Amino acid sequence: MKIALTGGTGFVGRALTEELIKNGHEIFILTRNTSTRKNTDNITYISWLNEGDHPEETLEGIEVIINLAGESINSGRWTESRKKSILKSRISATKEVLRILEKLEQKPSVLINASAIGYYGTSQTKTFTEDSSDKGTDFLAQTVQRWEAEALKAKEMGIRTVCCRFGIILNGEDGALPRIALPYKLFAGGTVGSGEQWVSWIHLKDVVNGIIFAIQNEQMNGPINFTAPTPVKMKEFGQILGKVMHRPHWIPAPGFALKAVLGEMSVLVLEGQNVHPAKLTLNGYPFLFRHLQEALEDIY
Repeated sequence: MKIALTGGTGFVGRALTEELIKNGHEIFILTRNTSTRKNTDNITYISWLNEGDHPEETLEGIEVIINLAGESINSGRWTESRKKSILKSRISATKEVLRILEKLEQKPSVLINASAIGYYGTSQTKTFTEDSSDKGTDFLAQTVQRWEAEALKAKEMGIRTVCCRFGIILNGEDGALPRIALPYKLFAGGTVGSGEQWVSWIHLKDVVNGIIFAIQNEQMNGPINFTAPTPVKMKEFGQILGKVMHRPHWIPAPGFALKAVLGEMSVLVLEGQNVHPAKLTLNGYPFLFRHLQEALEDIY
C-alpha cells in the first residue's frame, strides 16, 4: 500500500515506518525539512507546512494517511506560550491533513490520527473505555478533545477515521520511560507522588502493531484506546521497574516537589487514568505485552 505519514521522525513514527517498510509498503513522509532527508526505494520525503508547499500533488493515490504530528508535551514546562504552541501544532497539522484530503481526487480509505487518553481527564476510582462519556477539563484533556474533533471532520469526506488514544508509551530511548527510569539507574528510585495514581501503559511494539491492525480492520473507527489490558498503580510500576533493572525502590519523590519543578506538567506523573483497550480487545488484537514486567524486561 501507499501510506502517507506525518510525524514520521518522532519515536512512534520512526518505529512505525520501519515496520511498514518490512511489510512491503511504500511510505511518504511529510516533513518541514526535506533538505536533510534522503529518499530511498521505500521512503519519499515531501515538504509540508512551509509557504508554497503543495504536498497533495505528490500524494494522489495514497491508500492510508497517518497523522502523528504535534509538538512534544514532555519537552519543557507548560508556560502559557508553550501550551498555545502544543495546541496549535496539533490543530494546524490536522487542518492541513484535511486540506490535503479535500484536494485529493481519490481519497484514502482511512485516516489514523494520534490522540491520547488525557481525553478522559484524571481519576483514581473510575475505569475508562471508549464508551465512557467522561471528558476532562484540564489543559491536556481540552487539547486532545479539540484535536479529535478536528480529525473527525474527515468522516464528512467518507473517510474512515480512527483516533488512537495513546497511553504512556514504553520505549527505552524516548518518551516518558527514560525519565522515570533515570532515578533507578542512579540507585535513587522510589514511589512518585502518592503512588495511588493509575499508569495506563503500552509497549511501543503494541502501538505499532495496533496501528497496523486498525488499518487492516475496516470495522475499527472512532476513538480507540491504545493501552495494555493491565494498567497498574504508580507504586507498583516503580516496584516492577526496580526489580527489572535490579535497582532498589526506596527514595520517594513527593508530589509537592514535582509540582514545584514541573508546574502544571506534573499532572503527567502525579495523576492518571485507569483506561482499558475495549475496542482492541473485542476485535481480537493479539497484544505482544499484556503485563508490565514482560514489557519492561523486553526493553531492559
